[in-house]
Amino acid sequence: MKTFIVGIIAFTVFSNSGFAQQKAIQKAVIKTPGLQAEVCKTGVEKFLVHEYGVSSVKADYRRHTVTVAWYKDRTNIENIKTALANMGYDADDITAEPTATKKLPPPCRFSPSVDSSHAKH
Repeated sequence: MKTFIVGIIAFTVFSNSGFAQQKAIQKAVIKTPGLQAEVCKTGVEKFLVHEYGVSSVKADYRRHTVTVAWYKDRTNIENIKTALANMGYDADDITAEPTATKKLPPPCRFSPSVDSSHAKH
């Protein structure tokens, strides 16, 4: 009987922690103008999915956006945007790292923050 009660208590604790994790997930859509082709999409998805705390990534090169979900207790949106910027992409209000942008495949090297400074007036 003790084993049965302990089992029920353990089940309750673990099932409640599962619900708590579901509530701890946050989701956002990040504007990424440099996301211009399939090769960019694939690179971003492969890179960000390995960032600590990120649970899912969906890049859309037609809309120039990255939809990301993460565990709030492990990371935050600023860390994710910074990871994108360090990869070479503008991410909402965070400017891409110019050195990293130069290392991206040619179709992905677009950065309005860099290109606007060279625009003809």
